[in-house]
Amino acid sequence: MRFHFCGELDCPDWVLAEISTLSKLSSIKVKLLCGHVIKDLLGEPIDFDKVKKLTSDAKFDLGDVKASIAVISLIVSNAAKFDVSGDVLSNELQQLGLPKEHATVIVKAYEDCASNLRLQLLRKSLRLSSLEAVNWRVDYVLGSSLLKEINEPFVQLQLKIRNPDDSKVESLAFSLTAEKFQVFLSELKQAYEIVSNLSV
Repeated sequence: MRFHFCGELDCPDWVLAEISTLSKLSSIKVKLLCGHVIKDLLGEPIDFDKVKKLTSDAKFDLGDVKASIAVISLIVSNAAKFDVSGDVLSNELQQLGLPKEHATVIVKAYEDCASNLRLQLLRKSLRLSSLEAVNWRVDYVLGSSLLKEINEPFVQLQLKIRNPDDSKVESLAFSLTAEKFQVFLSELKQAYEIVSNLSV
């Protein structure tokens, strides 16, 4: 059977298994757990001590706690990703065996934050590294210990690249022969032209 919150695909087997685990909690505990998961999806880290206290009466071990977080996270984030309505999500969760009270609580939490979740997902999607700086120099190598005479220019490049996930700047240095540099420059220009045409 295909589900909207799974992108019109079958529900993963692990989700089916963890729905029965989630059913062991009361609907109030599921509501509180949803709150923690949604905060995590919006960028605030989960307080595992609080979550462990929430699930202690159901005698969940650490694996069950993490699995419950993972299944709620998948349900809510996929529902936002695929723009699933609350009614459809509630129906699908009940079809998977989640009690109606639990499904209602998850859907309510999802509907309250759906627009914020979509914005967060947009911010996280297709994030590319950015080029911060380029340093270069041309060296003319006359000879080396291996070859007596080379007489060839080499281009030394150093790229400073910012990682979009942690904003750290990493340095990447490499050397090219004059011929390889011409190929490199030509391919960069072609890629730039293609990307420029896509954004128009």
